[in-house]
Amino acid sequence: MLRVVRILAVLALITMSLLAGPSQGAPAQDAKSSVDQGHEFMKKGQYDQAIASFSQAIKADSKNAVYYNARGLAYFNANALDKAIADYSKAIQLDPKYAVAHNNRGLAYYTKGVQNKAMADYNKAIELDPKYAVAYANRGLAYYYARDFDKSFADFNKAIEYSQKLDLAYNYRGLLYFQKKEYNKAIADYTKAIQLNPKYAQAYNNRGYAYLAEDALDKALADYNKVIESNPKFIIAYNNRGLVYYEKKDYKKALEDFNKAIQIDPKYAVAYNNIGLIYYDQKEYDKALAEFTKSIQFNNGWAVAWNNRGLANFRKKAYAKAIPDYNNAIRLDPSYANAYNNRGLAQYDLKAYDKAIADFTKAIQLNPRLAEAYNNRAYAYYHKKEYDKAGEDVAKAKELKYTVDQELVADLQKAPRAPAPKAPAPKAPAKRR
Repeated sequence: MLRVVRILAVLALITMSLLAGPSQGAPAQDAKSSVDQGHEFMKKGQYDQAIASFSQAIKADSKNAVYYNARGLAYFNANALDKAIADYSKAIQLDPKYAVAHNNRGLAYYTKGVQNKAMADYNKAIELDPKYAVAYANRGLAYYYARDFDKSFADFNKAIEYSQKLDLAYNYRGLLYFQKKEYNKAIADYTKAIQLNPKYAQAYNNRGYAYLAEDALDKALADYNKVIESNPKFIIAYNNRGLVYYEKKDYKKALEDFNKAIQIDPKYAVAYNNIGLIYYDQKEYDKALAEFTKSIQFNNGWAVAWNNRGLANFRKKAYAKAIPDYNNAIRLDPSYANAYNNRGLAQYDLKAYDKAIADFTKAIQLNPRLAEAYNNRAYAYYHKKEYDKAGEDVAKAKELKYTVDQELVADLQKAPRAPAPKAPAPKAPAKRR
């Protein structure tokens, strides 16, 4: 069985903190007015104007760490990460015990991909304020993406312990429960986040993702509708709602959502991949191939798209093109069991049975419950006349609830077997000493 991978995007936003820092003394009136104006611009998403207002405050009072932190947040939101880091660093220079600025600089470093400096800042923020829930949540998310799930779980729990009304901590912990496939717990955490913040679009998106994993398609659809209603440019929600429609076999609506996502971001590789899946299911392999190729064009480091293009080439019997696609998928993700299985199928059709067996075996090593790989390896062993091995693989596939082709079962029953070895002569009992 060929396996096409469908991608659901889960969005987790790292939280910035505008929590008040240590008292800096009464600011000059004009500085306070500029800061208040800056915060209003921040609420409206007018970051350039916010930067200008905070700069005016700094001009009036250049020794106030809070103002540098505030302007750092504006720079961060404007994606001027180096300037944000410079402002946070200035705030820390003015007040080395300013935990909020350490947390926020950690976010900027994390966004730049400088993980070691990000973790150092999160650690410092927590050292300065051991009950700083936001810093625990952000560090937990960093651990999550580093796949250190135990530390991630501990930090999310700490965040919730110190701030039971911190919606983002429940959202983040929900991601971890989802990773563990504890979907009911994930849904409970996302629901708690939504109760705390009914406008929390990311939590609705993530809960929809969990509902989709549970095949609760109507509930997932309702959550994605809610997200899109609150934010019509939320690209991931369009993609994910498209996948709900895909699962409901409503390909027309699925295509509309995927195309809407591309309209928002013409380089959104995930949506091209998912359009390819629709064409693949409809056996329009040329169209599927074109979409998978676009996905690779915009993200050539994504193993899934390479695997899926390999499947489209396989269906066209273009094995010489399919195998390099699978090679790329495996190069990018050496733990990709399905890609090994799919490459094995291409080798099988080329009658390269030893190579096919090697690939199916590797797929099984990576995922011992991948029933298709046992079934496929059984066929390869059968063609090599290794009937006993083929029979063992058929039995294993059945044990994993896979429906094995009855023709193969019948052929194995008819296949000649080597005569059973004669039982060895019984040994004389050992003498007592």
